Amino acid sequence: MSKLNPQQYEKLRRETKSPYRGLRIFIYIAFAGSGLIGAIVFLAKLIAGNGELEANLGNLMLQIGVLALMIWLYRIDRSK
Repeated sequence: MSKLNPQQYEKLRRETKSPYRGLRIFIYIAFAGSGLIGAIVFLAKLIAGNGELEANLGNLMLQIGVLALMIWLYRIDRSK
């Protein structure tokens, strides 16, 4: 018989179902934070009128896209 207590066994069973889930969640949160900070910076540049409008607008959309992608991936991972 196994020397694992029920809590350890359950933790190992969850880990085999979705390996590296903790790492994936950390990456989602880190990239979402980066996207949010980038979006705030480029939104502030747009409001202030600094730099080229097209470049700042493109960068803002990219940052919003990264943020939306990370939220979507997190929701998919959470629902499994």
